[in-house]
Formats: sequence, C-alpha cells, structure tokens
Amino acid sequence: MRLFGRTMTAAAALVMTTSISFAEDVEVLHWWTSGGEAAALNVLKDNLAGAGTGWVDMPVAGGGGEAAMTALRARVTAGDAPTAVQMLGFDILDWAGEGALADLTATATAEGWDKVVPAALQGFSTSDGKWVAAPVNVHSTNWVWINKAALDATGLAAPTTWDELVAVLDKMKEAGITPLGHGGQPWQEATVFDGVVLGMGGDLYKKAFIDLDPAALGGPEMAEAFNRLIKLLTYVDDNFSGRDWNLASAMVINGEAGMQMMGDWAKGEFLKAGKVPGTDFVCIRFPGTQGSVTFNSDQFAMFNQADPAAQEAQVAMAKAIMDPAFQSAFNVVKGSVPARTDVPNDAFDDCGKKGMADLAEASTAGTLFGSMAHGHAAPAAVKNATYDVITAAFNGEYADGAAAAAALAEAVAAAQ
Repeated sequence: MRLFGRTMTAAAALVMTTSISFAEDVEVLHWWTSGGEAAALNVLKDNLAGAGTGWVDMPVAGGGGEAAMTALRARVTAGDAPTAVQMLGFDILDWAGEGALADLTATATAEGWDKVVPAALQGFSTSDGKWVAAPVNVHSTNWVWINKAALDATGLAAPTTWDELVAVLDKMKEAGITPLGHGGQPWQEATVFDGVVLGMGGDLYKKAFIDLDPAALGGPEMAEAFNRLIKLLTYVDDNFSGRDWNLASAMVINGEAGMQMMGDWAKGEFLKAGKVPGTDFVCIRFPGTQGSVTFNSDQFAMFNQADPAAQEAQVAMAKAIMDPAFQSAFNVVKGSVPARTDVPNDAFDDCGKKGMADLAEASTAGTLFGSMAHGHAAPAAVKNATYDVITAAFNGEYADGAAAAAALAEAVAAAQ
C-alpha cells in the first residue's frame, strides 16, 4: 500500500485504516507534473495527511502554468472553484481583485507571517491589506545548469561574462555536443531572456520590465540583448521546438547537451536523477548577473468556499505550507529556497546554499527583481505581449535586435 508516494508497513496501514479519517479534503489545482516537482509535492501531501487533511489532485501539465490558469477560469466560471490553486505573481492579485480569494489574515497574523516573509513576496501574498495566499518557496530564474563533464572537456572555467559564455558554447559545439539544451516554448524563451537582459545590467531590467519605460524597452541596450538571444539560437538542436523544460534538463543530465538556462526548479530533476552538485553538474548565475536575482514564488491561493469544513481544511493547508520544517523539506527536494527567512540552510546542498545566500544579498542590495517571464514584474497582458516578441526573435522572425526591440516597445505599449 502507498500513501502519497511512500510505501507503508502493514502495521502502519492497519493503524491508518482503523484510526484515521480525514475531516475534509483539499482539492488542489497545480502544474507540478515533472518527476522532481511531483517528488516535492509529495512532501506537502504527506504533511497534510499527518494533520488529518486529505488531498484531491488536479494536475494540469504545462511548466509555465498557462494551461492551469485556463482550467481554473473554466472551473470558477462554472461555479466550482477548487479549494486551493498554485499561482504566480500578478495572477494572484488579479483573482484577489475579483473577490474570489479567501481571507487568510487571521491565520497569518496569529502565526506572524509578516515577520518572516520578504516584503517582495508579500507584495503578491497580500491584497488590500489582507493575506490571500501562502508562499511555498522562492524560485530564482537567472540560473545556468552545466554538465560538469561537458564543461571540463572544453578546458574552460564556468563562464562569468557573456564573452566567456560564448567561448564555452563554441567549444561544446566544436566537440560535437549540443551546447544548449532548450525547449521551444514561449515561457522558456522568456526565462532565457530574463537572464540575458539582467546580464546587461539591473538598471535596464528594472526600467524595461518593471517600470515599462518605452525608451528602455526599445533602446540600443535592449537591441543588444535581443542580438544575444538570437545568438543563442545557434546553439540549440534542430528538435527544440515544443520540448518540455524537464526534457531539456534530461539532455544535460544525460550528457546530450552542455547546459540549460532555466530556473532552479531544474535542480530538482538533477537531484531526482541522483546527480550531485559540483561532481556531476555545476550551477552558476547567468553570466553577468551575479549579485542580482530575478524571482518567482509559487504560492497557494485559497478560493472562497461556503462549506465551513472546506474553510477549515484551507486553514490547515495554509499552516502546513508555512511550517518551517516543511519549508525546508519541500525546498530541498524542489530546488527552490524557503519563502520564510528564518529557515536554516543546513539541509540544503551547495546550490541551495548559494541560492539562499544570493537571495539574501540581492534583497539587501535592492537587486531582487520580480521575473517578467514568470509573472512577477508586470501584469499578465504585458507578460504575454513580451512572450510573443521574444519567441519571434528567438525563432529568427526579426532582421536584427533593433527590429525586435522596436517591436517589444510597441507590443508592451499596446498591452497596457
């Protein structure tokens, strides 16, 4: 018999069947369907089971969450909202603005969430002074994951600048390995572009993607960023279009590709495959971005429920998510770092420790930026407009970076 992915002894099974009954289930809509993500999700399921709360799974595949949000809209329109929903950034605020989310303020106040959750995250966890979501983690998106054997074969060090990155990619290409494992989906290309733009400087990133400054969006620095993105197209394989992100991770894990530019959820795939940081793979910040972090935060928003038992289950889930022991256990598996600042790093591997230190440094320095690619820099309409231009540029649909930058400025202006 299995309970949420863990084998139980016969004695334990007997105890469960004779003495435990779940007071209420939580139906959870999410998009954590890859191997590493599912393993992390089991930590939350087990935690809730221990508190007497059952789990009804509603997975919607799609690494960026767009399909999940489409499914959610259909459920809410039909008057059948799930109990809890995995959400990112401005999607949370949009649903809160519609009055669809339950108020978690009493629980948050009693447990002192405001003292341990970074202000940048609270900007998406709260709306109109009320807590409407419980943050489960902080992901940072400006990472590069490198197969160590492939890097060693180049004879070069891990790159810290754009020119060094190109040199490593060129050496990998000469050696007959696909330099860049990539999945051709808009959110993945936008994730890469997050790193490229941040590598041009935090000022450009903030002005363009957070302030939505037309001069920054369409200017010469953005044109150069697009030229760099277009250059990266020359390092992917012919079959990249439509590939899921975790399959691109597998290419790096298996030595079929040299590196992947992806958020730290990719680390969960490496760990699930038994790979060790520093031995089998190398984790670095996107060249030129050390000291800055682009982030997203997976949060669980609770939708309004009339049933008191369902409301009680929501509170139980929110408390389970914010439990410090859970935050450590979950994020060790997921590849992200805790949403609470008071969780020790003892259980984390070297990449996890680096992630926690980088996040603290960026938060202190004012260089912690919401990720455009993952809905934490601007509302969904603007994000989707950038997706269209970025993907078109990556696929060679503009004459050069200047044409792409001009298109970006025009698209963002139209989306506002």
